[in-house]
Amino acid sequence: MTTNIEQTEQYVAFCRGALANLYPFHHRLRSEDPVHWSNTLDSWILTRYADVLPALSDARLSANRMPVFMNALPEPMRIRHASLGKHFSLFFANLDPPEHTRFRGLVSQSFTPKMVKALAPMIQKIVEGLLDELAGKGEMDAIRDFAYPIPATVIAEMLGIPPADRLNFGQWSRDLTNFLGASKATLQEVADQAQRSLQRLTEYFQGLIEQRRGNPQQDLISSLITVEEQGDLLSEEELVATCNFLLMAGHDTTTNLIGSSILALLNNPDELQKLKADPSLIETAVEEFLRYESPLQRQTRVVLEDFEIDGRTIQRGQTVWLIQGAANRDPEQFPEPDRLDVGRQDNKHVALGAGIHFCLGASLARLEGQIAITAIVQRLPKLKLATDNPPWRQNVSFRGLKSLPVRF
Repeated sequence: MTTNIEQTEQYVAFCRGALANLYPFHHRLRSEDPVHWSNTLDSWILTRYADVLPALSDARLSANRMPVFMNALPEPMRIRHASLGKHFSLFFANLDPPEHTRFRGLVSQSFTPKMVKALAPMIQKIVEGLLDELAGKGEMDAIRDFAYPIPATVIAEMLGIPPADRLNFGQWSRDLTNFLGASKATLQEVADQAQRSLQRLTEYFQGLIEQRRGNPQQDLISSLITVEEQGDLLSEEELVATCNFLLMAGHDTTTNLIGSSILALLNNPDELQKLKADPSLIETAVEEFLRYESPLQRQTRVVLEDFEIDGRTIQRGQTVWLIQGAANRDPEQFPEPDRLDVGRQDNKHVALGAGIHFCLGASLARLEGQIAITAIVQRLPKLKLATDNPPWRQNVSFRGLKSLPVRF
């Protein structure tokens, strides 16, 4: 059943990823129609924590969503961008077992907790260097000048991308997330640019992989080339797809996490003071930032077999949107869900997914967030917003600020 909510301006904006404040709409949808069929999106939308959490691990729901994206394009564009769909289908986030099991098993060997922990001194050095450069300026765009360079530099260093080659990677990566984060309403608008950027990234990584085959280095690409499990190796095409995926994930979601965390603290000065007074709260604070403004708001799944929720039949072949951002503000799971609480306990959010598709880079994102937020809170004690309405990116899946002007 479709309620009259689908006729509202907020609904139209939600479908285009254009709502600056998502959460009143999420609350209304969860309250009025928590198992919602969207005619606009041709998809089910789940917003309750009790539905989203198990669905993230439900084997009846497939992560192989690229056919949904490609079928949403008109046939001429679908033919023209066939390579785009094929490439994205190799991202292990878009695979089901057994392919997912094999792929993630190989990649995870080069992405261990020990490896991530060893990155802490490098991350600290990057953060302190950025703040040293900014110290005398008195103002900055906290996205461009701080939140973006940290994860971008870290993932480039991990992959072994030389500094001179990094200039265009941010825009290319954003073009890919604009496609993967689009809805049926916006997909055509971003497909051409995504195709062009994917071609540039693919050509670059093909060249870099060829160099590393002849001259291995102490970097992630060299490790991925040589990783092996029971005689299995990543193919050339899989290697390029993995590099593109790691670059994209490394750039975007952690930038969004750091930027939205700064905004949340500045909008909640009492919580900012708590964190200043007790830096040991940083671990619970980062979990709260992930819950409060989830960098990844949505996951798409395709139904493999019929099942029911609240008496409604979710049919095989249909698409389901799992709205993690709404689940993370569900009052049935989180007391006072719209209140930021840097010391919140029992914070079992779903910002990083669940089950076999739990975010492979979760430990890295948490570490970068902890180091970055601790440093900015301690070193810029008089940080203030320089605008009342910082602009948000228009994207259904990836929630992040375009810019965040601040003074200090």
